[in-house]
Amino acid sequence: MPDPRLLRAFLAVAEELHFTRAAARLYVAQQALSRDVRRLERELGAELFVRTTRQVTLTADGERLVPYARRVLAAQEALVGAFGQARPLLVDLNSPGLDTGRRVLGRARELAPDHELMARYESGLTGAAAELLAGRLDASFGRFAGLDPAPRAGLDHQPVRYEPMAVILPEDHPLACFDAVPLSALAGSAVYAGAGNPRTPEWTGLAHELFDGRGIEVAAPAPVAVGDEEFQRVMTRTRTPVLAVVGFPAMPASVLRPLIDPVPLSPVSLVWRKGLVHPGFDALRRAAAELAAEEGWLRIPADGWIPASAKVTMRLHK
Repeated sequence: MPDPRLLRAFLAVAEELHFTRAAARLYVAQQALSRDVRRLERELGAELFVRTTRQVTLTADGERLVPYARRVLAAQEALVGAFGQARPLLVDLNSPGLDTGRRVLGRARELAPDHELMARYESGLTGAAAELLAGRLDASFGRFAGLDPAPRAGLDHQPVRYEPMAVILPEDHPLACFDAVPLSALAGSAVYAGAGNPRTPEWTGLAHELFDGRGIEVAAPAPVAVGDEEFQRVMTRTRTPVLAVVGFPAMPASVLRPLIDPVPLSPVSLVWRKGLVHPGFDALRRAAAELAAEEGWLRIPADGWIPASAKVTMRLHK
């Protein structure tokens, strides 16, 4: 039976098709990763990759091994978890400072103090979905209905919150003097909503649904910024209003204003891959349900707006 470490090394290379990126993902030296892959090839008596100076590709045997390796590692995690020796539960909070996921994770840690629940930051649910399906993340938060059908088929979700939306404005913007910004006041404007970012199309799709028929444009793609500091720098330079939620962290030289008339609501679900087994996962689901009930997170106000796509996916899971 191959060492699970060797199978993890193989899967990292199989998914990245690049030894340097795979090594960075596993926090190991590239030479050590190459040794592990070669050892696995010797143990199995099969060549798993074709390596050239320009690219790495899977052989037919490599393609055949991928689903087996994933099942073996999933079974090992389930076995270890069943006996209380689980690895950390990896929970993606999208971005530092966002309120909903942070509060759910905090409550879950209180409910399961003997288990390690670790935060990760993957920017958007579409980006996180690939990590969930590959087993590199366990749970995330976001708009489940905004995912493509293919990744949705391998995931499940639990509605957590209808999160009020807001707009970030330069502090000298004409609308910055308002305590709340009517949607009609944005007519004729372009608002940034992540267009062109491959990790957040579910957010851009929500913006299109909200802006349709209101004379508001989704701003053209900006350079995809990695990290809060770079995002803030790019947005400050472009001075484009940014679609956000009310709990979005403050940005320099900007103000956050809630949107009204109607109050647009972003549907937030806890999302995980089907079949996930981990002793900390039940605490995460319980925390989400408790906070939703205590805070009224799933109530829709009379003047609230939700996307049509949420009316099925959110209510069927209440």
